[in-house]
Amino acid sequence: DIQISGMTCASCAARIETTLSDLSGVEDANVNFATKTATVNHEGISTEEFTTQIQDLGYDVTGFDGAVDLDVDVDALWEHHIWQRLWVAIILGTPVLLVSMIPSLQFNGWEWFAFLLSTPVVFWSGWDFHAATIRNLRHGAVTMDTLVSLGTISAWAWSTVVLFFGIDAHVYFESAAVIVALILLGKWLEARASRKAGDALRAMAELGTPWATLEDGTEIPVEDLHVGDRFLVRPGEKVATDGVVVSGASSIDASLVTGEPLPVEVTVGDEVIGSTLNVDGSVVVEASRVGADTTLAQVTRLVEEAQGSKADVQRLADRVASVFVPAVLVLSLVTLATWILLGYPVSDGFTAAVAVLIIACPCALGLATPMGIMVGTGRGAQLGVIIRGGEVLEDTRNVNTVVLDKTGTVTEGRMSIRDVIVDGDQSELLKAATVLESRSEHPIARALAEMNVNALFPAPVPAPSTQSGAVESGPLGPVEGFKNHPGLGVSGVVDGQPVRVGRSGFFTELSPAIADAVRSPQPGDTMVLIGEEDTATAVVFLSDTIKPTSADAVSAFTSLGLESVLLTGDSQAAADLVAAEVGISTVIAEVLPAEKLEVIESLQSDGARVAMVGDGVNDAPALAEADLGIAIGTGTDVAREASDLTVVSGDLLGVADAIALARRTLAIIKGNLFWAFAYNVVALPLAAFGVLNPMIASAAMGFSSVFVVTNSLRLKTFNGYR
Repeated sequence: DIQISGMTCASCAARIETTLSDLSGVEDANVNFATKTATVNHEGISTEEFTTQIQDLGYDVTGFDGAVDLDVDVDALWEHHIWQRLWVAIILGTPVLLVSMIPSLQFNGWEWFAFLLSTPVVFWSGWDFHAATIRNLRHGAVTMDTLVSLGTISAWAWSTVVLFFGIDAHVYFESAAVIVALILLGKWLEARASRKAGDALRAMAELGTPWATLEDGTEIPVEDLHVGDRFLVRPGEKVATDGVVVSGASSIDASLVTGEPLPVEVTVGDEVIGSTLNVDGSVVVEASRVGADTTLAQVTRLVEEAQGSKADVQRLADRVASVFVPAVLVLSLVTLATWILLGYPVSDGFTAAVAVLIIACPCALGLATPMGIMVGTGRGAQLGVIIRGGEVLEDTRNVNTVVLDKTGTVTEGRMSIRDVIVDGDQSELLKAATVLESRSEHPIARALAEMNVNALFPAPVPAPSTQSGAVESGPLGPVEGFKNHPGLGVSGVVDGQPVRVGRSGFFTELSPAIADAVRSPQPGDTMVLIGEEDTATAVVFLSDTIKPTSADAVSAFTSLGLESVLLTGDSQAAADLVAAEVGISTVIAEVLPAEKLEVIESLQSDGARVAMVGDGVNDAPALAEADLGIAIGTGTDVAREASDLTVVSGDLLGVADAIALARRTLAIIKGNLFWAFAYNVVALPLAAFGVLNPMIASAAMGFSSVFVVTNSLRLKTFNGYR
């Protein structure tokens, strides 16, 4: 990413994008006018070369790879700069307008009065337009600034010639001054609104705490924390970095990161996110991620990348903006020539030509998409929804089927052990299984890893037997030969004890007691078998609970026009039970990870546009293949990397929020583009025919950009289904 200053309109962005794209070694370049950022995929090009190319175009490079001081609000500085120029234009331009437009206020020599007051407005208040025009002309380019500069200087120069040479013609000092004032007003309103559009990202950057209190009470800068360090979080303090609670219990308010409205209870073993607020109790947390690896840093980076992206719908606008200014210059000259050739006074032709220059506004076209993406992704981040980029918005448009993984997505994913049945004394085997499963992130594996085997078998156990268990595993040595068998289970050797853990298909035989037990599981149970080699000698029955919002989420999907499908590797009985409770009619169960991918492909071949929602490694292929991949944030990094949308909170209702927000953002962008195009289609002919005078044209031009920005800001009020 390259941070660029000096861009004033969409034409500037188009010039930089074209130049960077033409560099040898650049695969793709995308310049975002709204965020003032260029994202370049390249190989073998130094930052110095990029800097030179951009500076040769007349712009400045302020940073690379997001290396910009977030404490410096560049948007606020630009807003203040425009305001200084604007108030001078208003103070000096208002008397010029009044004396020029109201005959009773005119006095002998009022034209000289207008000349004296309008000159600083045109050349000081409007200097940014002239400086940009000169800079661009040196490189053979024209931009929106060229139109404003030519229009205002032409009006001022014509009037000055009339005044100094005593020509009997109308003077346009008021037009020159008012045009500058109105365009600056539009720029100021645009800058003010743009700063609001970036509030979400700035708020996220400011969420962190600068200090961490170690377990022994020592305070250190948070950047000095390392993975494995333990730190104290008192009531009312922010969690210094991502970690796991190792002692204590509390309530954590994670609303600014996950969008969850209510605090979440945490205790030993629970994960907490850095920068979230500890509401009541004190906890000691062991750091698991620091610096750029933290959840907040990753979310911020994803939002920045999304805000710098470009939707396909913007391509047409970019192409139009790149040729728009030269076309307007030609149209202005044709307008002047036509009026003169038709016998009208030169002053009338001049007025129409200036109006054509001023009315043109490619800025609205340039802002239409990036401003919508900026506000939409920012609002999404506040709700715990991360939209990967502009192209994702269009992927949501025709999605008509949402495929839901069960465990950890529709259900809590916090499996608890209901029963354990063993054939003989299998305590050592079960202990080995707990160690083996500690290598996995899957919710079922976590439950097995926490199984308290010592509580299950306090004394020798006759065969067969049934016991119930709590949590906490016993200590055993390292795992050798650990292997994951996708869709079947895991295997390895623990302290010389070979062990297999998985579904029934992972074993060729079941011992008699286990064979009897697996024939009659309770509805909703998940069975995991354990054995040394090919024969299962123990079975664990686990149960899961459905998330409180899952049924509401399925209802929301229906209201969005989506058909819900439950897709799981779990048993048909367990899947049917969950589906019935949340209102899903289509269930596909007992599928392997590769088969999940095949199910997605099958639905697509039948004409469905599929959104896949999952949270685990085994969901990654299906997430990548789906038309729209949505990862639940409590899932693995692999799942999040394979997805287009991420719901940080893990709340399934957030998926409905994500789809609704993406569709609303796309609708806003399309509305922006329609009005930007329509404005120019209607306004340019009116200006050419003399219907609009330059002052009205300048007001309309400023309004078009302000409209696009304020229309995009409507997304800040989006609240989804919460």
